[in-house]
Amino acid sequence: MARRKKAEVKQEPMLDVKAMFEAINEIERDYRIDQEKMKEILASSFQAAYKKDKGESVQIAIVMNETKQTLSVYSYRDVVDNVEDEEKQILLEEANEKGAKMDPPKEYKVGDVLLEEIHPETFSRSASTVAKQLILSKILETRNQYVLNEMSNKKGTIMNSVIRRKEGPAVYVDFPEQQVEGILLPGDQIKSERYNVGDVLKVYIKNIKESTSNNRGSQIFVSRSAAGYVRALMMTEIPEIRVGLVKIVNIVREGGGRTKIAVSSDDPNIDPVSACIGPKGVRINEIVSDIGGEKVDIIEYSEDPNEYIFRALSPAQPLVVSVDPDAKTAKVIVADEKLSLAIGRNGQNARLAAKLTGYKIDVKPFSSTLENKEEDKGE
Repeated sequence: MARRKKAEVKQEPMLDVKAMFEAINEIERDYRIDQEKMKEILASSFQAAYKKDKGESVQIAIVMNETKQTLSVYSYRDVVDNVEDEEKQILLEEANEKGAKMDPPKEYKVGDVLLEEIHPETFSRSASTVAKQLILSKILETRNQYVLNEMSNKKGTIMNSVIRRKEGPAVYVDFPEQQVEGILLPGDQIKSERYNVGDVLKVYIKNIKESTSNNRGSQIFVSRSAAGYVRALMMTEIPEIRVGLVKIVNIVREGGGRTKIAVSSDDPNIDPVSACIGPKGVRINEIVSDIGGEKVDIIEYSEDPNEYIFRALSPAQPLVVSVDPDAKTAKVIVADEKLSLAIGRNGQNARLAAKLTGYKIDVKPFSSTLENKEEDKGE
């Protein structure tokens, strides 16, 4: 029986440098890593792989030729007559021994640089694995840092996102342009809203937390319910706020329920509340529409705590406001029929007024004061 001839198996190089070069353009586009940074990543990765393969450390330089689509790797050391750092220096005699074997031969003198081409495709499997892992790790690390810097500049703004997935109560959104994911936690969601995968959703960039893991990007925390969301909307919709003619003194919010905003202006010719409302309510209506019809109270800030608390309880109009500035407390009397309006559903109006002003507010109906007076007379 004739013996079968063994099929020849072409052994692929451990590290395909040509394929790596072809991937660099993709990496630059997808990861926004420029070529100089890419050279740094490759150099440090090949340095570690060389040490793994040869057992010694060398400095690495990367040369890219875009026209020829080639990537060359070199080690380089300074030629000296007394070596103090083996990674960076080589003795003149040793350099000339290497130079004699070059084609054409080369003679060195002290002060020259010995440049030797390295062929990563000849690295051992373990060294190639080190190079690949380091390259990927450093690309991700660089990408994460880029995202962190870019998104840090977006902190405090509103951006469009797309809902990609839901995990339990958390909603994950994607920012396609930045190629990064944000997380919308339950506390930053609005209970009345429904979040469906694929929906376009406006979100407020609330916080960015840098990840210590190379496998995870920076965590972008976004919000729909934060007071900052409304602040960012006002910056967009109200030119007087944008240029600083009207200032937001404080803003408090219970997302989906109510927002209270205190505004002021140093210009006596500007009514800050009217500026925020706009002609025929067009500005405030745009903001209310964006937050799904949520109630918004805009009041003018006052340094007089009595007046400030009076305005903060809008839409109710108290009969009496009495404050204790030292204790930061206030007693408020309202008409009996306005009690529910002053307190609000589940105490929301009074609660937000307290947060806005910084005072603990005790709201009582007018009838209770009469009863107290009658009791005092009886005693």
